Amino acid sequence: MRLLVLHAVRLLGFADTPAIARRFELQDVEDELKDAEARGWATYSSFAGTSGWSLTEAGRTENERLLKAELTDPEPIRQVYDEFLPLNGMLQQACTDWQLRPKNGDPLAANDHTDAAWDAGVLHELKVIDGALGSIVRRLREVLPRFSGYDKRFSQALARANAGDVAWVDRSDVDSCHRVWFELHEDLLATLNLHRGD
Repeated sequence: MRLLVLHAVRLLGFADTPAIARRFELQDVEDELKDAEARGWATYSSFAGTSGWSLTEAGRTENERLLKAELTDPEPIRQVYDEFLPLNGMLQQACTDWQLRPKNGDPLAANDHTDAAWDAGVLHELKVIDGALGSIVRRLREVLPRFSGYDKRFSQALARANAGDVAWVDRSDVDSCHRVWFELHEDLLATLNLHRGD
C-alpha cells in the first residue's frame, strides 16, 4: 500500500486525501499519508483555498526505491515506452494546435475555437492516439496492473471534447486528455527511473 500511496501523490503532483485514495481505488490512506509525513516523504500544505499532499525529494527517492523493487524485469515496460514516445510527440503537437491557431502575422495567436475544421483536425489526431493507447495500456497492465485505466480515462476525456467541451483536451483542472497523458508519461518515467530530460 505504501508504494501506491506515494506513487499516487507523485502522479497527481498535489492532491487531497480523497483524490489520492481514488487514484488506485485504495481505502483508508490517511494513516499511510500521516506516516509518510512523519518520515519526511510527504508534506501537507494549503494555499489559494486548496489543501493537499505533495512528495518531498526524500519521498520521491523512496517512491523510486519501491518502484525498482516492484519491477524485476524493466525490459517489457521499456519496449512499450519506446512505442509511447512517438505518440507523445503527436500529443504535444495536438495540444499546441488546440491552444494556438496561427494567423497572418501572428504565429502564436490563441485558438478561439471558431475554426471548426482546425479543431476537427486536432480531435482526429487525438482519436489516432486514443486508438493506439488501448494496446499500450494492455501491455503495461500485463506487467504491472497499476497501469490500468489510462486508456479509459483518455477515451472519456476525448468523448467530452468531441461533444463540444473544449476544456477536456488540455485543461489541468479536469481529467483531460493532456492531464491523463502527462500522468501516464510520469508513471512510465518513474517506473523506468528516467527523467523528462533524458
